[in-house]
Amino acid sequence: MATLPLEDGSLWYETHGDGQPLVFIHGGWMNGQTWAPQVERFADEYQVVILDVRGHGKTGATDSSQYSIELFTDDLEALFSELDVEDPILCGLSLGSMVAQEYLTRHPDRAAGAILGGAVRSMPPVTLPAGMKPFISPLPALTTTLSMTGPEMMFRSLLLSIQATTGEQWLSVDPAVRSTALDAVGEISRREFRKVFSALYRYEPSDLSHVETPTLVIHGEQEVPLVKQQGRQLVSEVADGERLELSNSGHLVNQDRPNAFNAATESFLDPAAR
Repeated sequence: MATLPLEDGSLWYETHGDGQPLVFIHGGWMNGQTWAPQVERFADEYQVVILDVRGHGKTGATDSSQYSIELFTDDLEALFSELDVEDPILCGLSLGSMVAQEYLTRHPDRAAGAILGGAVRSMPPVTLPAGMKPFISPLPALTTTLSMTGPEMMFRSLLLSIQATTGEQWLSVDPAVRSTALDAVGEISRREFRKVFSALYRYEPSDLSHVETPTLVIHGEQEVPLVKQQGRQLVSEVADGERLELSNSGHLVNQDRPNAFNAATESFLDPAAR
């Protein structure tokens, strides 16, 4: 366990093993421990790096008044500089997939590969006319609700609204995984929850048309249909993209189906299999 000093805080991270860097970036309001099944599987062959994105987990709050996917990516690049990371393989889930996409946009051929679980291009996962987002922003209502209920109840209400729309257990099909995820959300302050939500909402999908990095998108069967559609668009945009859907799994696909997720990752990383 180590921390990287930032201008307005510090970034928690861990490294395991030696070899080519395999970097795991967690989803919104989660933390690096969500990658435990992957750390266990790949630490013998790779230098596995996990981190807690600012506002999350052991990194916790920073003094920045506003977060963004771009800022999270700046932090990732600072960590790479600290660790002398070259030719990284990126593995991001949800929010982490956005960070990976932003990195690929900045460096279209620097990463050796990218695995994007629960990959989403924007929130909400639809294309909106330019300039519309500020006028339909849910942030004022979110702030009011947060002040009354707190992050965990706010997140529960989001899950219920998604389930009412899709009819599926979207976040996870595993009660234990859902419970752990809700516990992680409950540890985040109202202010940090809002800052992370704002980062997700304000992010505009990056242009991936020049990305040459081999990219694998993995969605769970019970993922929101619009998010699946964004994944299909993503793999068609990059030069070398493929998409896989795992049955009996939700948004937290790496935890719902860890063995299948690990096998897909291993196959993707094996040059002989490509």
